[in-house]
Amino acid sequence: MPRDGARTRERIIDAAAGVLTDLGLARATTKEIARAAEVSEATLYKHFTGKEEIFVRVLLDRMPGFADTVMDASEHAGERDVAEHLAEIARAAVRFYRAAFPMAASLFLERSLLERHRTVMRELDAGPHRPGLRLAAYLRAERDRGRVAAHADPEAAAALLLGACFQRGFLAAYEEAELDDAELDAFAKGLVDTLMPGLKP
Repeated sequence: MPRDGARTRERIIDAAAGVLTDLGLARATTKEIARAAEVSEATLYKHFTGKEEIFVRVLLDRMPGFADTVMDASEHAGERDVAEHLAEIARAAVRFYRAAFPMAASLFLERSLLERHRTVMRELDAGPHRPGLRLAAYLRAERDRGRVAAHADPEAAAALLLGACFQRGFLAAYEEAELDDAELDAFAKGLVDTLMPGLKP
């Protein structure tokens, strides 16, 4: 059974996910998050340095398992079909970007907020560049095994896949549309089918 401190931390993260989705990072305050979690602001600061760290924890712990999916692929290179892995990553990426965009977009409204966010991300060794690096590492590992073409550029392929997923997630967020599983599967398949001719050995 989790300790009281762990339960409080989880409650804060759960509450923050709702507040950040509703208000965005720029307008959300630690006071609002504490109120939603039914804890004092002082208690919140016992667990987190501020809303920027809470935002990162929400992305890592409460958003669809994008980071885990990319990490799983990079740790199991050579074990599954490359196209299947990429389609799974594409589906997770679109879901992640759809959920994260309403929270993160307001970062660009305040330069000081964006700078604080960058600082926290560096301290946590996190950031929006990480999935691309991990995906490129996965493709590089598959290339080393001869399962991806020797001439293929892993960084470019990762950027193409994630860029398309980001756009699809952004459009869904813009339209406030829910992601239909069948449509998402079709999108992922079409994207991977388009990429694979340049990746196949």
